[in-house]
Amino acid sequence: MELNKIYNENCLDTMKRMEDNFIDLTVTSPPYDNLREYNGYSFDFESIAKELYRTTKEGGIVVWNVGDATVKGSETGSSFRQALYFMECGFNLHDTMIWNKPNSFNFGSNLCYIQCFEYMFIFSKGKPKSINFIEDRLSLNAGKTFTGKSKDKNGNEVKDGKVKKTKLYKKRFNVWDINVGEKEAEHPAVFPTKLASDHIYSWSNEGDLVYDCFMGSGTTAKASHLLKRNWIGSELSEEYTNIANKRLEKHLTQTTLF
Repeated sequence: MELNKIYNENCLDTMKRMEDNFIDLTVTSPPYDNLREYNGYSFDFESIAKELYRTTKEGGIVVWNVGDATVKGSETGSSFRQALYFMECGFNLHDTMIWNKPNSFNFGSNLCYIQCFEYMFIFSKGKPKSINFIEDRLSLNAGKTFTGKSKDKNGNEVKDGKVKKTKLYKKRFNVWDINVGEKEAEHPAVFPTKLASDHIYSWSNEGDLVYDCFMGSGTTAKASHLLKRNWIGSELSEEYTNIANKRLEKHLTQTTLF
């Protein structure tokens, strides 16, 4: 297959041409629960999950960003059903992460608190082969030394005798605060570049192949290129494919994100 290209077609057609164990990382956000119209397109979730398992390499990761609509006073629960189905296909649920949107607007039922987050399910095919943790959480005890501790089988703290020095920054929590509102393209739900790039950095290495089965406005492709990863995208809408390709033109001459 030709790399670094958006295929204007159903993602099942794209994946059908992929060999087994082909993709290092998938980063995507499906058009869930009809929260947005996406030009009227729907998708066959079960078939997509099965194909993602077949085409993902051993140790590869799928980042599945999804939320739930509220219908007749009840959240749909689609996100949980999808997560369980990915596990039925053979994936491990490596982490259940949260995308917290600090600048979220009132979206959903007036009977509930304001919805301000989406799930980011991290599915792995076996043990993840690439993990690059982002360490940007400032330590309150930076530079201080302490004696390491662990717990015995009864839950009692036991000093292990190892003297450690606290780093300036610690590993990030699995709740990520990232604003919405980036508007580089005329698309109903533009994926924030920071969200895509942080996952791509975390779960892949330079030269790896990143896939987005719902490429939309092209954010995964943009972030992959700027982080020196190869990429492939599928997008059923010709309109959105054209939007993504136009958006990517100004980024493909850049060589780094940071």
